[in-house]
Amino acid sequence: MKRFVAPLAVTAFLLFTAALRADEKADVQAALDREVIGPRQTLLETQDYIDARVPRMPKVQTAEEWQKIADRLRADVLTKVVFRGEAAGWRDAKARVEWQQTIPGGPGYRIKKLRYEALPGLWIPALLYEPEKLRGRVPVMLAVNGHDGNGKAAGYKQIRCINLAKRGMLVLNVEWLGMGQLRTDDFRHGAMNQLDLCGTSGLAPFFLSMKRGIDVLLALSNADPKRVAVSGLSGGGWQTIFISGLDTRVTLSNPVAGYSSFRTRVRHFKDLGDSEQTPCDLATIADYTHLTAMLAPRAGLLTFNAKDNCCFEAGYAMPPLVEAALPIYRLYGKGRFLRTHVNYTPGDHNYGADNRQALYGMIGAHFFPQDAGFSDREIPSDKEVKGKDALAVELPKDNAGFNTLARALAKKLPREPALPTDRAAAEKWQKDRREKLRRIVKAKDFAVKAEKAHAETKGNLRVTHWKLKLDDAWTVPVVEMVRGEAKATAVLLNDAGRRADPVTASALLAAGHRVLAVDPWYFGESKMEKDWLFALTLATVGDRPLGLQASQVAAVARWSAEQHKGGPVKVVAVGPRTGTIALVAAALEPKAIGSLELQGTLGSLKEIIDKNRTVDQMPELFCFGLLEWFDVKQLAALVAPRPVCFLEAGERHKAELAGLKGWYAALGSEFDPLR
Repeated sequence: MKRFVAPLAVTAFLLFTAALRADEKADVQAALDREVIGPRQTLLETQDYIDARVPRMPKVQTAEEWQKIADRLRADVLTKVVFRGEAAGWRDAKARVEWQQTIPGGPGYRIKKLRYEALPGLWIPALLYEPEKLRGRVPVMLAVNGHDGNGKAAGYKQIRCINLAKRGMLVLNVEWLGMGQLRTDDFRHGAMNQLDLCGTSGLAPFFLSMKRGIDVLLALSNADPKRVAVSGLSGGGWQTIFISGLDTRVTLSNPVAGYSSFRTRVRHFKDLGDSEQTPCDLATIADYTHLTAMLAPRAGLLTFNAKDNCCFEAGYAMPPLVEAALPIYRLYGKGRFLRTHVNYTPGDHNYGADNRQALYGMIGAHFFPQDAGFSDREIPSDKEVKGKDALAVELPKDNAGFNTLARALAKKLPREPALPTDRAAAEKWQKDRREKLRRIVKAKDFAVKAEKAHAETKGNLRVTHWKLKLDDAWTVPVVEMVRGEAKATAVLLNDAGRRADPVTASALLAAGHRVLAVDPWYFGESKMEKDWLFALTLATVGDRPLGLQASQVAAVARWSAEQHKGGPVKVVAVGPRTGTIALVAAALEPKAIGSLELQGTLGSLKEIIDKNRTVDQMPELFCFGLLEWFDVKQLAALVAPRPVCFLEAGERHKAELAGLKGWYAALGSEFDPLR
């Protein structure tokens, strides 16, 4: 059997570095600190990379030609983005609706409290504003809201609902996930990606909340299915365009300051949206320009604010949307059905009286065209606005949320968790699973062009700073350090970036290693402004941050093997994020990466769910579908029989990684990853 030398222990690292001379420590720190690629290189490359991959509007000549495209886009977004994994079952689940008490509204209307299931076990509180005198079929509206902690009780939203009810409409005021009564840790928007990690779309609860709301409205005996409107501000604007583009039951759509093209977003950072606005793989199918055009020939009012202090300023956000949609409306002969409205006073992020009156005017034109007395002027209703408590809807104590759903999914994952025990089966498992991992993380085999940025010698420390250009798309900074004659090469990664870890670098140098301190995408010198939001945007165009980072590390390893002719490298990673990146890189690169030393890594990807982490904290670890097939144990099994040492392994590691020693034995090695 093969035997491996035990890795250098952390205690030895610390003892040695404590004895280093101060000038030696300073030399290593200075080498790590020196700028290699500059603060904007990764940002500029990321912007260009994403922009090039956002789909453009197709050139069409007829309404029939566009209709076929729109139908296909609609079906693909629903099937390939919204209803992936277990969400496919939620799509057709029977949703319950429970009506509660009715409370007085104001002159001419009442408010009925209700709750409905977006999906089994996840209840949405809502309020139905109902005119006191209902005759025949009347228009209906789904009133959605954005990132407002008051949720459905927001004053400007209540006034909108009241005004429409006084005009004879049925209005459903729904709570948004993470706001108002649903403002809990279980509904933080960044936690929806826990479902993505499990291979089930975290976007599905958002979509189903809106779809079921329309179901509730259209089940009312007085509802007119030909007059169905949706409107909301900010995140409510996103909800409006998303449901309106994909659900053709909506016949009038008024998104307010709620979205822009992905191409606009990568240039205007304040438009970069949360998880639900930037769902995994959406932009492999459609951009928001397509969703806007998909409103045609139905009525659409695009409202933006001139001096928006939040996002989606009219001057840059609206023109690309109109440019995409208006020609499509004209193909249908419905150019007048697409309207725009820009609010100048106050002009900030608002759904105030001016924007509301633009909605009333649109409603009058399309839902009450024969009513000569219909007015777009707001009916004063400020005194009818109610407090949160008065509008509260009773919810089940065990109401499901993102974390609740993810925990339930994770219990059954990964699929086929057991590892084969005989060598032939083990080797076949590795071959098959390595290809599956490549597909899940969207791995790439980058070609490397190396540019020497700087070189110097301080005492016996030789330092070279490299810019590694990968496929002419990405530039990775690498600091190469050598003392004397290197016996082997180690690639060093750290969650805090290379500058934060002179201790590990010094210990590796002392052990005779050539050290390649690397900052892959999103880390250290490769970190950038709005970084986690760009991680979401990278995933929406079809890539995966984890796959990009792991592919970069693998490319560095291959370059080193060729550059230094020293055989496979050891990868040393400090932290749960780079530790996972290193595992994936080694699993994908069996030749150039010879061993791993992981300090502070996860014992299981389920820790992300158990601790209710959100995507902004460690975006690459929410890779869509990773946990469905791979946990840390399975990733380590792909690296074997090469040594993977989990330094300072805790009880979680021992419990989750039990059996790996036997796996190594099946592959002809006596190595124990946890010793």
